Amino acid sequence: MRLIHALAALALLAGAGLHPADARPGRGTSLGSRGSRTYSLPPPTATAPNFVRPMDRSLTARSAMPSAAPAAPYPMNRPYGMVNRHPFMTGFAGGLLGAGLFGLLSGHGLFGGVHGLFSFIGFLIQIAIIGAIVVWLLRRFGGRRTASFPGVGSNRAPSGGVTITPDDYRAFERLLLDIQAAWSAQNLRALNTMATPEMVSHFSEQLADYASRGARNVTSNVRFQRGDLSEAWREGNLTYATVAMQYSLTDVTTDMLGHVIDGSATEPMMVTELWTFVRADGRGNWILSAIQQAG
Repeated sequence: MRLIHALAALALLAGAGLHPADARPGRGTSLGSRGSRTYSLPPPTATAPNFVRPMDRSLTARSAMPSAAPAAPYPMNRPYGMVNRHPFMTGFAGGLLGAGLFGLLSGHGLFGGVHGLFSFIGFLIQIAIIGAIVVWLLRRFGGRRTASFPGVGSNRAPSGGVTITPDDYRAFERLLLDIQAAWSAQNLRALNTMATPEMVSHFSEQLADYASRGARNVTSNVRFQRGDLSEAWREGNLTYATVAMQYSLTDVTTDMLGHVIDGSATEPMMVTELWTFVRADGRGNWILSAIQQAG
């Protein structure tokens, strides 16, 4: 009896073209759309520093992509807590210090020379003034900025003209958990409120494929582990954010009688994916628009 059960399970998996680890939402593929960056690989992050799988399926045609140079990696990819230098601070303070150093090197003092005791005192006063200005500039423009999920940092993270806040990161984490739950419940109505029509169509097709073969996939005990921002940008009235997320979950596929044919209900697996979210500026919530696998 067990042999028959095992053979039936293998037939279900082979018929669905599944790898044992490809059962969760998206089934371990890269699919969806990232606007004009659909076929551009997201910049690496601390959570996903290596290979990112290009799109396997997307409704965005390659011919529709504008011919533009690839975007440079965003400053949010630097390690947590690294100071993000402000261009105004760098230019202005650098100009002050540069003028002073040039004066010293040319033999004219900091700003015009040191002649006698009073000139020397003035020289020291000028040094103190410049020091005070630099300290003020550092405090004003050189604050620490991190791109991380809640628990790592609480400051806002600007990227490409888009500011991603702690509330946004909480929304991303919430969507990760809620989409997994809706997938397991086969609740397309709920998925419609959390993902683009394209992503819902992919999910619907995958769930229908399971059902046609008498199988069902259930993910549970989903726990977010870590994450960080890869890139964020605007296109028209839409804002996109691609986030690397690492999470653990139990992933089980059963037959219609509830017998496990793949996965383990007791041994969690670790997954690293890049999820892209989109929202209309000034209205609406973040929704999922793409999932990509990280190596």
